[in-house]
Amino acid sequence: MLSRERGYNNAMPVIRIPTPLRPYVNGQSEVPVRGSTVAAAMESLMTEFPAMRPHLTSGEGALRPFVNLFLGEDNVRDLQGLETPLGEGDKLLLIPSVAGG
Repeated sequence: MLSRERGYNNAMPVIRIPTPLRPYVNGQSEVPVRGSTVAAAMESLMTEFPAMRPHLTSGEGALRPFVNLFLGEDNVRDLQGLETPLGEGDKLLLIPSVAGG
């Protein structure tokens, strides 16, 4: 387990979790992950917290269209998508789209 409670290397990439999804990651606002790409980091997150998978991916394993990932101010879809490289200490922001009417 990579969670804060057990300690982690601050140089690891981190995924910031929005409030509605925090119950699936034991209430954490940030989860340290392993991986040198966005895809690997997301897989690390979903491996550690399997309850997140159906909220983030489709049945085929693709990222759901309403799930947005930002590296800094850039949507990873505008970079190299899931193959966007991550460096030590990078923060991914997980932002699900909100629908309403």
